[in-house]
Amino acid sequence: MKRSVLAVVLTVVMAASVFSGCTPKQGSTSSESAGGAGAVQETETAAFNPDEEDGIEIGELRSALGAVPKLEGSVKLGAVAKAFENEYWRTLKEGYGVFQDKLQANGYDVTIDVSSAQGEGDEQGQLSIVKDMINKKYNGLLLSPISDGNLVPGVDDAKKAGIPVVNVNDGLIANSDVFVGPKAIQNGELAAEWISEKLGGTGQVAIVIGMPKAFAARQRTAGFEQYMAANATGIEIVAKQNADWDRSKAKDLADTWIKQYPDLKAIFCNNDTMALGVVEAVKSSGKDILVVGVDGIGEAYDSIRRGELDATIDSFPLYKSQIAGEVTLRLMGGQEIPRVIWTPQALIDATNVEKPAEEIIGWEEPVFEN
Repeated sequence: MKRSVLAVVLTVVMAASVFSGCTPKQGSTSSESAGGAGAVQETETAAFNPDEEDGIEIGELRSALGAVPKLEGSVKLGAVAKAFENEYWRTLKEGYGVFQDKLQANGYDVTIDVSSAQGEGDEQGQLSIVKDMINKKYNGLLLSPISDGNLVPGVDDAKKAGIPVVNVNDGLIANSDVFVGPKAIQNGELAAEWISEKLGGTGQVAIVIGMPKAFAARQRTAGFEQYMAANATGIEIVAKQNADWDRSKAKDLADTWIKQYPDLKAIFCNNDTMALGVVEAVKSSGKDILVVGVDGIGEAYDSIRRGELDATIDSFPLYKSQIAGEVTLRLMGGQEIPRVIWTPQALIDATNVEKPAEEIIGWEEPVFEN
């Protein structure tokens, strides 16, 4: 029987753990885990795949732990995104600012400085930013690495300095304290189910992959392929190639595929930037080819409204960064936090593109201490 994931905003499994609050103390983190749910130990070096973890969503965490702890003294958090050239990361930055404003309005002495690399391939530049924040003695770090390995030296330094590290989506940090983000493999599953239903379970499709070093790119692709193999054997994946998150590269790939595969019916792209490049190629060809992206950036929403891009898997970066900030403060306040906190995602198409995000994800504000 075909699994149905399209109607589910986020599937979570409640971690089998007991949460315990501790007296807030700035900079404190837990190094012990109970039933696999505690913060990861500093000695962890094994490969880490959050999609295989029993994570929980933020609502469950709030129910278990109550208000966001108010830490002693001034707290300075450093957030590092991939690159602000991509609207997704600019929106993530905006979310950090929104959360900072909420904190300060409720009497929390917390600032969140947000930086990014020069481009989505600038691995060394991103590492330099992290090391600079460590040298400046930031109290906590929220990191979205370009690849699974480029920030490891910086995180090692942060661990030695006693600075907690929260891995916020995309590239992985095996020795971070907590991972905050959506289940990446579900990105691909949602896209595959939608495309399969639109095509009636048959047809040729292709995949534009992001940067192969990125965990999200690999998992989004795997989710798409695995769903089709299990549930839509009439769908044939005729081509897949990386375009490194680049719009022009994706357009060029699509131009080639449209000529090479005249019966091509759909293209799944690992992010919206590439999907928008593919849309340009499809428009130029005059063919009817479905295009689905991932991220839910504003330009993708506008393209859906115009009837160009067909769908995007929105992971709501404006809310993801707020959740990440909250989780960081809870971790620093001594609360026991599961290894993985899932953030919401949903498929957006012409049927729900005008629906408010808060309504789609059921957003609720955290409780702050008086």
